[in-house]
Amino acid sequence: MSEKESVLHQFGKNAEKYVTSKIHAKGNDLAMVVEIARENQNGDLLDIATGGGHVANALAPLFTNVVALDLTPEMLESAKKFITSNGHTNVSFIQGDALNLPFPNQTFGTVTCRIAPHHFPNVNQFIKEAFRVLKDNGLFILVDNVAPELDEYDHFYNFVEKKRDPSHVRAYKKSEWITYLEKEGFTIQTFSTFKKTFNFDVWCEMMDVPQQDKEELNAFMNAASKNLQQHFSIELLNDQVQSFQGQSMLLVASKGETH
Repeated sequence: MSEKESVLHQFGKNAEKYVTSKIHAKGNDLAMVVEIARENQNGDLLDIATGGGHVANALAPLFTNVVALDLTPEMLESAKKFITSNGHTNVSFIQGDALNLPFPNQTFGTVTCRIAPHHFPNVNQFIKEAFRVLKDNGLFILVDNVAPELDEYDHFYNFVEKKRDPSHVRAYKKSEWITYLEKEGFTIQTFSTFKKTFNFDVWCEMMDVPQQDKEELNAFMNAASKNLQQHFSIELLNDQVQSFQGQSMLLVASKGETH
């Protein structure tokens, strides 16, 4: 199964859960995205990999036109139901690939993408496409889970994410994101990180993790070194993982005028 097929499979069958997921529906980062967009209302908005539609829904009142794009038809349908039920009539829903956006150059004043790029098979191509469809001086607002800078911790985090969700490709390091964006021509405006606590059972349930895989994940996290357990704040009760902590980033970059 290709990475794209894996995404379609995983998210197609779990689409409704993403609309109601607390991590996706709430969170300070969503409020921060709204504030940043409010200060920089700039033409139409594209929300890439809209998922449950939370960003498009929250930003719809700030823009004349919003495009919610997702690869998975079922996810798009769930987002549409959610957003239209909130009375927004200025959002269009387009099935499309983040690596090959179906829009002309310089179409949007703002592009957002939240908690999705770790599923993309080629993150540099995604950045290229976001840059291409943005107007000069446009704003790119990106939120995603990030891996620690230390390789050992990076490998551990990406292993557990991949084990839980086969469509996970890679959570990148903070330094990798900054490098990739600046190489493409973006200027980083703000960069902040925040902790993200995952309830182990809910985290597994979101992706319908088979019982055997769940037990293997539990054993793997139990066997982790004290340093790893401490870094990820792994909470254990009678050898059962209760929760652990990851890190996410909120990054805002602008596209300078192209020559």
